[in-house]
Amino acid sequence: MLKWLQTMLQPTETRASGSSYTAQLMATRETFISGRRGVAELTSTAQTCVSLWEGAFALGDVQGTDLLTRRVLALAARSVALNGDAVFLIGSRGLVPAIDWDVTTRDGEPRAYRMTIPEANGGRMVTALAGEVLHLRIASDPVTPWVGTAPLRRSSLTGGMLHAVESALAETFENAPLGSQIVPMPDTGEEDMETIRAALKGNRGASLVIGGVAQATAAGMNPQIGQKPDQLSPDLSKSMTAETLQAARAGIFMAFGVLPALANHAATGPVVREAQRHLAGWTLQPIAMLLAEEATAKLGGEVMIDLMRPVQAYDVGGRARAASALVKTIAEAKAGGLTSDELGAVMTLVNWGEGDNAA
Repeated sequence: MLKWLQTMLQPTETRASGSSYTAQLMATRETFISGRRGVAELTSTAQTCVSLWEGAFALGDVQGTDLLTRRVLALAARSVALNGDAVFLIGSRGLVPAIDWDVTTRDGEPRAYRMTIPEANGGRMVTALAGEVLHLRIASDPVTPWVGTAPLRRSSLTGGMLHAVESALAETFENAPLGSQIVPMPDTGEEDMETIRAALKGNRGASLVIGGVAQATAAGMNPQIGQKPDQLSPDLSKSMTAETLQAARAGIFMAFGVLPALANHAATGPVVREAQRHLAGWTLQPIAMLLAEEATAKLGGEVMIDLMRPVQAYDVGGRARAASALVKTIAEAKAGGLTSDELGAVMTLVNWGEGDNAA
C-alpha cells in the first residue's frame, strides 16, 4: 500500500523527444567524430585530390587582407577537403587553426565557439565569439547548417568500395602464393627431392614439386607426357578488380571535382587543361568565394580571392583569340564613329558589358 502511494506521489518524469536539442547535439557530435572522416582518405586517390585543392589554394590571389597567407589558404583547403570545415581563431598574430570545436547557434548561425588550439605539448581550450572565428564550411546540410560535409562523406559508398578493393589487393599481394608453381617431377630419392625444392625456391615462395608416378611407370605408362607446370597465382582478372578499382577511383575524383580523365595514362594537354578549368571553375573558385565572404564579414574589409588566374585555369589560345577579336571590334567601332556608350550597349547585348543581367 505504501509502495503504491509512493508511486502515485512520485512526479512524472519528462523525457525529451527524438528531435530535441540533446538528440541533435549527439547526432552532430557523432557526425563530427566518425562520419566526416573515413578510411578512403588514406588512399592515394583521395590524397591526390586533396593535394590539388591544397596547391590551388596556396596559389590564390588574395586582395583586401594580409591574414589569409598562403599557408593559411593551404591549411583551409586541406581541412575542408578532408573534414568539410576549416575553423581559424582570429588572433593578434594572425589566423590560428583549430583541431576540434563545439558551437552554439541561434537561428542556425554560430554564436560562440569552444575550440582546441594545437600546441606542441598538447592542445589548449579557447572560448570565442562567432565574430572572432573564421569558419569555412562546404556542402552544409539544412538540418545542421553550421557543419560542413566532406566530399568523402558525400561519396561514402564509392570511398568504402575503393578502400575495400585496395585492402583486398594488398592482402592478396601479401599472402597469395604469387609466382609459385606445381612442377611435375619423376620419383627420386628424398634427398634429391629436397635439393630440387631448394634449387627451385624463389623469393615469394617455393615451387611445389610433386611425385607419385612410380606406379604408372611400372605399368608401362609414361605419365610425364603432356605434363606442364601449373600456376598457383590467383587470376584477379576474373574478379574484375581492375574495373572496380577504376570505377571507384573515378567516383572519388568526381566527388572532389576532378575529371577522371586527368588520371588517364593517355591524357593529352587539352584534356589536362580542361580538367584544370573544371576543377578551378566549378569546385575551387566557389569555395574560395565562400571563404572570401566569411573573411569579409569577420575581418572588416572587402576580401576577394582569385584562383582562376594564378592556376591559369583557362584556354590561353582562346583568350588570345578573344582579345584579338575585341581589339579589332573596338578599332572598327572607333573608325565607324561609335561612341563608348554605343559600344557598351552593343557589348551588353551579347552579355559582355555592364548591366547585362547575365548574373
